[in-house]
Amino acid sequence: MWLGVAGGMGTVARYGLSNAVQRVCGSGFWGGFGGGFPFGTLAVNVAGCFFFGLAWSLFAHGLQSGQVRLIVFVGFLGAFTTFSTYAFEATQFMRDDRWALAAAHLLAHNTLGLISVVLGLWLGRGLYSM
Repeated sequence: MWLGVAGGMGTVARYGLSNAVQRVCGSGFWGGFGGGFPFGTLAVNVAGCFFFGLAWSLFAHGLQSGQVRLIVFVGFLGAFTTFSTYAFEATQFMRDDRWALAAAHLLAHNTLGLISVVLGLWLGRGLYSM
């Protein structure tokens, strides 16, 4: 139950932060950066990475139980942004001097993610036109 509550809170936080940042940064001076740049998504991903690192560090030093970790990382942060997990995994490889795995991780996620979006769009258009 708490996992679902935390997920709902992460979803609402993501929506709120993304929209607020996009409203502020998507116009005026900042809007000059290509108009339509997803500042809201960037803010959510950067904030998620920061909070992931902060929470991981606090939990590593004995704060709270395993269940609370699950609620924070899978529930709240999982709904807020999964980019934080992706970035954390890459930094773990780098910290362990596993540079080839870090590069493979970054390359695979970005390349396969972009290809998957394109394939999904293509399939969706094909199914829609049937």
